[in-house]
Order: sequence, then C-alpha cells, then structure tokens
Amino acid sequence: MIRGSVSIVGAGPGDPELLTVKAVRRIQTADVILYDRLVNEEILGCGKPEALRIYCGKAPGRHSMPQEAIEKLMIKYAAAGNQVVRLKGGDPYVFGRGGEEALAVAAAGIAYEVIPGITSAIGAAASAGIPLTHRGLAASFAIVTGSRCHDHASSVHWEGLVHSVDTLIIYMGVSTLAEIREQLLKYGKNPATPAALIENGTTVRERTVTGTLGNIDKLAAAMKISNPAIIIIGESVTVRDQLLSMEKAARSQIG
Repeated sequence: MIRGSVSIVGAGPGDPELLTVKAVRRIQTADVILYDRLVNEEILGCGKPEALRIYCGKAPGRHSMPQEAIEKLMIKYAAAGNQVVRLKGGDPYVFGRGGEEALAVAAAGIAYEVIPGITSAIGAAASAGIPLTHRGLAASFAIVTGSRCHDHASSVHWEGLVHSVDTLIIYMGVSTLAEIREQLLKYGKNPATPAALIENGTTVRERTVTGTLGNIDKLAAAMKISNPAIIIIGESVTVRDQLLSMEKAARSQIG
C-alpha cells in the first residue's frame, strides 16, 4: 500500500495573511484537509477545489468529533496515499492537541511534519497593541488555559504564576473569568493590575476591552465578550492606552 503523509499545520490567530509560506504550500497541495472551528474560511479557499474538506470543530463544551475519531481519519486517509493537512487554529502545539495527533500518526508509521502557526496570545496581543514583554514593565509571560478551572486533577497552579510571572495570558477563560479572578486575588495578585480581553483577535471582528483584574469579569459580562477570546493580565496592558493616546494626538494634529 502506498502511504501518504500528514502535515499538522498551524493556521494562526485568524487573519489569513498571518499564515506562513510553508503552511500555504501544504494547504495548496493537500488531498484532504481536516480543519477546526477557528480556521478562517478564506484559508480553506487556498486548497485545491477537489480536495476533501472535513470539519472537526470543537467549541467549549461541544465537540463535533471526538479526538480519537480525528486521529483515525488522519491515519486512514494518509494510509490510502493522500497528502493530509490537519489544519488547526493558532499553533498546533499550544493547546491544540497537536502533540497527541503527532504521536498517533507516528505510532501508525505515517510520515508527518508539524508546521508552526502564530499562536493567539502573540497574534491577538500584537494586533491589540499589547506587548507581552516590555522594558520596565514585564520581562516574562506565561500562557495557561482557563478551561481547567473545574478540573482539580490538572488545575492551573495560580499561586506560582502570581509570584513568578509578569504577564499572564489565559486561553478559553471567558466562561470561568470570575473564578480565575478569585484565584489570582486569593494568592495575592493586586486587584488594580491592568487586564484586557481580546475577542476575535486579528480579524475584522476584533474587540478589545481593558480594565483591571478587579473588574474585568464585570466588563466582560457588560460587553458580552464571547469565545474566541483571550485574557491578558499584567502591567504591559497599559502600553495599549499609551499607543491609543499617541495615535489620537497625531490625528488631531493632522486634522
């Protein structure tokens, strides 16, 4: 039997122009594309018209296809000689379960590669004008998932993060934002710490809400922020306000 191969590809944070050249090339030549919910439809348009496109989307609490079924499809189509692209939002190895898929494909003896993508934390933060590190404000950052708040067996170690990291970026945390806030305050995070929510980062639907750790959950509810969104907590959030003030001043001078 002629075996194909699998490319586990990061589609980036939303803006199609943030795809890597290598990612575009693999999509263009793919026979089968298994794609996730957060993949921009414009990116799918890069593929061959005859390529088989299979939706494998996962929303919080709702999975259209179990992870095991996705892995079996990857192996099935590659084993039949197809060039398979597993297309994932952001980066495959940052909360994308790309490692699990690589292990499954490798165990089946299928040739594979992993093509990195710009993860949402970096892409959305840059788009919103928030540096994750900034001289004098932040020299470190950590990326965690808020979806583990109810999973005590693998819960986030908030206490360690409060005292060791300058900037926190939280994925999948909108629905548990109040609990995250409580945990951070419990372990000594200052309620006045600047915080931001970025919804649909890098896309035309991007919205950014800024506040403090003490009120960000209330702001999220008032603004009806929903997934996909990331939460950024740290002093570097203040750089956004500085940039906006400078841009406003520049426009007023032009006018």
